[in-house]
Amino acid sequence: MEERDLAPEALPALRTDLYQLTMAQGYFRAGLQERRACFVLSFRENPYQGGFAVAAGLGPVLEYLQDWRFSAEELDYLAGVPAPDGTPLFAADFLTHLRDLRLSIELEAMAEGEICFAQEPLLRITGPIEQCQLLETPLLNLINFSTLVATKAARCVLATQGAPLLEFGLRRAQGPDGGLTATRAAYIGGCSATSNVEAGRRFAIPVAGTHAHSWVMAFDDELEAFRAYAASSPNNIVLLVDTYDTLQGVRNAITVARELEARGRSLLGIRIDSGDLAWRSKQARALLDEAGLAETKIYCSNELDEYTISSLKDQAAPIDVWAVGTRLATGSPAAALGGVYKLSALADKNGTWQPKLKLSDQSAKTTIPGLQGLRRYFRADGGLDGDLVYDTQQAPATGARVTMFDPADMTRSKTFAADARSREMLRPIDLAGFEPPELEQLRARTLAGLDALDETHKRFLRPHSYPVGLETQLARTRLRLIAEARGTDESVLFEDHETR
Repeated sequence: MEERDLAPEALPALRTDLYQLTMAQGYFRAGLQERRACFVLSFRENPYQGGFAVAAGLGPVLEYLQDWRFSAEELDYLAGVPAPDGTPLFAADFLTHLRDLRLSIELEAMAEGEICFAQEPLLRITGPIEQCQLLETPLLNLINFSTLVATKAARCVLATQGAPLLEFGLRRAQGPDGGLTATRAAYIGGCSATSNVEAGRRFAIPVAGTHAHSWVMAFDDELEAFRAYAASSPNNIVLLVDTYDTLQGVRNAITVARELEARGRSLLGIRIDSGDLAWRSKQARALLDEAGLAETKIYCSNELDEYTISSLKDQAAPIDVWAVGTRLATGSPAAALGGVYKLSALADKNGTWQPKLKLSDQSAKTTIPGLQGLRRYFRADGGLDGDLVYDTQQAPATGARVTMFDPADMTRSKTFAADARSREMLRPIDLAGFEPPELEQLRARTLAGLDALDETHKRFLRPHSYPVGLETQLARTRLRLIAEARGTDESVLFEDHETR
């Protein structure tokens, strides 16, 4: 399946925050617009108090970057934006500069569908500081929501334990853009199909659906409605049985199933959308099996999420297909992924990279400096063992023994043996030669990554923390910058674990 038209619509360069443009004008006015900078996009905490996330949104990012420029209409608008004193906020020479501006950045990124974790880079952007700055808001906009929904989908996939998971959230999604973005991300996260037909067309995602209660209500009785639906869609018959009385609805569905068998057709399934899903599905299964319809599947919907699905599984509810809507397409209950885009290095006048750090009283908000790379280590059985963040200017040799330190607690460390298998997680992207990947490939990557992740990191309640740490030299650099920013000597807090 070939993916096409990744973005719901072409994102304009003005899909950004005002302060990005005022900073860009400041760099331009100070003559710093070409100074080389490095920015890193990451997130501070795993969503849903979980043990992992699923990277998503890179495809739309790359499409956006390919087409990035300021149009004449956008520049005309900026020319009319007033400052508080009524004068033009943006100078004419700056707007002329924006008109001619084209991206000359370098991008390294984690592939979509990779399992990822807090405090590690998903994207690294290097290039003129003005260009990097102008990309902050749109890149976060494109990555944050997609990664949130892909993660939610993956959690629901884990809960279904291999049963098909359908994404049914368009009607509750955050507008048309949100609906398309959510469906794409949900499929990357492991969903089997979607009810969103436009997303099916754009992204080559399988589409699925049944019918609404209104269909049943439009007829004089339920059995007539079921017969009419079967006649209209004889090759796709899933009947919604809970409009009036669920068990009677199942009996009516059985009547239609027998009539279909006489014509060489079959009833694919029934759907239950209300009530006690565990109890109703067991009653429905008993009626279907008694009627010789063991192959007829039970679909369930109704405000499902990973916790409800897990509970129903624990109750041995005989549900074959799960349809998740609102709580998947909106990423509920998380309002947003805490993605950030921070300056991590700046080139001096000689072109030498200098690491940069933002200090905060909150340890999670104290950034990681340097030209960050990310290396993932694996156990002998192929399972994920830990992720090493390092400065590419001091990259540890492949095949070397490496120690890393928890950025939130420097007393915690982990050492990888010299013969430990590893791979680099950030890969350079050729913006000019980018071709959209097949979503099926991204979905398969997610499912393979989940299989490789230890069960302790996948549990929903108090998951074990996956090791993400700073390579020894990067950890030292970060502590030095913290000490310099505070005017103190904190190097005594660093215990040398290199010889352990």
